Amino acid sequence: MGSEGTPAAITTVHVTGFKKFNGVSDNPTETIVNNLREYTKKKGLPKGLVLESCNILEAAGQGALDTLYKTLQSAISSKESDSGSSTSNKIIWLHLGVNSGATRFAIEKQAVNEATFRCEDEMGWKPQKVPIIPSDGPISQIRTTSLPVEDITKALAKKGYDVMTSDDAGRFVCNYLYYHSLRFAEQNGTKSLFVHVPLFVTINEDTQMQFVASLLEVLPSIC
Repeated sequence: MGSEGTPAAITTVHVTGFKKFNGVSDNPTETIVNNLREYTKKKGLPKGLVLESCNILEAAGQGALDTLYKTLQSAISSKESDSGSSTSNKIIWLHLGVNSGATRFAIEKQAVNEATFRCEDEMGWKPQKVPIIPSDGPISQIRTTSLPVEDITKALAKKGYDVMTSDDAGRFVCNYLYYHSLRFAEQNGTKSLFVHVPLFVTINEDTQMQFVASLLEVLPSIC
């Protein structure tokens, strides 16, 4: 009887993708994230999972930080306003980025405190060997996700996807965002995960939509 009034644990997921950037005029993550809510309405979401928000971010580092932090903070504000939320509820930030040279999906384990952009970002910034967060220490400093990336990768591979675990998210905008998100997650009791996807010419749009939907299915049971 004691457990009858206890609300079931909920996993709330917030998803981000990126707009275009140098060399990628049509970013697949923009398409995926823009279509994800409608796609999951048709396919259904697993019990206990809520797709709370889908946001598209500028493919930029320092110049886009204000927007990034407002986006991240929105999850915390929503949690605080829900007085009936269970302490067992989880908030996960799922960030999607494209790796134009990739042939398969990559679940990123970590981010490095280094911004070394191979080209200018969409706001004209091109840092070289700059610490993303100076107070964290040297550019060799690493932040790791608290989510079980190996288990996530194995679960998705069992579903038939060509997916790998990666410990190198690059040094461009994807790594920059992930580092900030991991730090924010640690400070606010949330979780963060970054996933790299290929271009649609490498893995078609429908398969990529299925992949992200499958990832959402996997998260509540594993995380």
